[in-house]
Amino acid sequence: MGEESFSELEVQEPMAFEDANWEKKRVYTRRPSWLMPLLVGTGLGVIMSFGGMRVLSQRAPGNTAAENKSAQKVSPTMTVTVALAETTRVGRTLSVTGTVAARDLTPVLPQANGLQIKKILVNIGDFVKAGQVMAVLDDSLLQDQIRQAKADVEAKQADVASKQADLASKQAGVTSSQAGVTSSQAIVQQKLADLAQAKAKLRDAEINFKRDQELADQGVISRRLLDTATTNLATATEGVRLAEANIKSAEANVLSARANIGSAQASVKIAEANINSAQASVKSSAAKVEQLKTQLGQTIVRAPVSGVVAEKLARVGDVTGVPPQTQIATVVGGTQKLFSIIQDGKLELQALVPQVQLPQVKIGSSVQVTSDADSRVRLQGQVREIEPVVNQQRREATVKIDLPQTNFFKPGMFARAAITTVSTKSLAVPEKAVQPQPDGSAIVFMLSGLDAQSAASPKENTVGAQKVEVGEILVGGRVEIKSGLKLGDRVVVDGAGYIKDGDKVRVVKSQ
Repeated sequence: MGEESFSELEVQEPMAFEDANWEKKRVYTRRPSWLMPLLVGTGLGVIMSFGGMRVLSQRAPGNTAAENKSAQKVSPTMTVTVALAETTRVGRTLSVTGTVAARDLTPVLPQANGLQIKKILVNIGDFVKAGQVMAVLDDSLLQDQIRQAKADVEAKQADVASKQADLASKQAGVTSSQAGVTSSQAIVQQKLADLAQAKAKLRDAEINFKRDQELADQGVISRRLLDTATTNLATATEGVRLAEANIKSAEANVLSARANIGSAQASVKIAEANINSAQASVKSSAAKVEQLKTQLGQTIVRAPVSGVVAEKLARVGDVTGVPPQTQIATVVGGTQKLFSIIQDGKLELQALVPQVQLPQVKIGSSVQVTSDADSRVRLQGQVREIEPVVNQQRREATVKIDLPQTNFFKPGMFARAAITTVSTKSLAVPEKAVQPQPDGSAIVFMLSGLDAQSAASPKENTVGAQKVEVGEILVGGRVEIKSGLKLGDRVVVDGAGYIKDGDKVRVVKSQ
């Protein structure tokens, strides 16, 4: 048989100086919830028995005699079911008390301060998913700022376009100046050619002058012809001088054109710098727009984790970052807390354990948690953490116990816990088999006789009352038997409240 779950009620081991009888009374005085129905049932059975006897006593004497005669022929039997006393594991517990708290309490903070709360979309106790909208802040101011920033971006983009047009003009000027240099250089070449031609004419004029002068000296030609040669020489000389002057002028034009290129190129660089500055300004304004859009997204307050809303500190009309005087304690890291979320709805019981009993508690131990306010609460938890610091005033340590998902508990509620400290083997029988007695003790009815060990088929058996010492109440409707029974003993279950020691019973079923 598999091991049974630990006890559902708190039981402390008796002190060394307590006697066994006191222990029996102590065990039963702490179980009125199941003893009372049995006592009531027993009392009703007794009343019904006396009522039946009274009815029989009022019958005619003749009938009574006939019934007695019939009773001698057929032995009366009670139909019952039986069960075996079996071994099971029983957990010894340490009873403590504590406060229910959130295992992970996550604050919800606004991402933007100085904005008024416009809407609140959740209430305490609501379950929210990560990313779910919990509140909406007023974004009208940010919308205005975004519109202004966009207009500024458009104006600066127009300025960039103007500066790019100016750059194109300056680049055209550079091209024109470069063309002027080329043209001036061509003119220089032309003037150089003219100079060469003038020099050639000058040489011819000089040769003709010398020949005519010799001929004139010899009287061969007239003086008029010599004058003509002289004029031609002067004209050729002047032509050379004029050609040289033209070359110098053309070369000066080349230098001027080159200077214009330098000036135009400098203007281009200035225009390019202006464009870069304007483009940087556009980027800055566009970045401001994106920043404002990001802040606009921050006007939506979303749940950072999934869980249950434990606190709602925000109110419509409040300004984020400016908590009311009643909420000074809700400021986290300089920012006003709007909500608190119990992450995934997980709760824990923070139980206080005395220092002397702390060595009995182990991480991972099973814990049964109950509530004085609601008898339905019977939860199975587990020790998750033992805080390393012991309270110096009370000499108690805080033990954190994980609780399962439940609607019975909320943070701040009081609860009791039975921490399993050790598990031992013991006998157990169905709880209905145990019959409480007026003196606080308990008995069971055991099968006796030849058929006691073979009650699978309906046979008559005699029952005998056996005093037992009861221990823990176990899950599955069973109870621990500390003494009075041995393994394999058969005890009456159904019908145990209506029989007495020595009765004959008919067993119809074994459990």
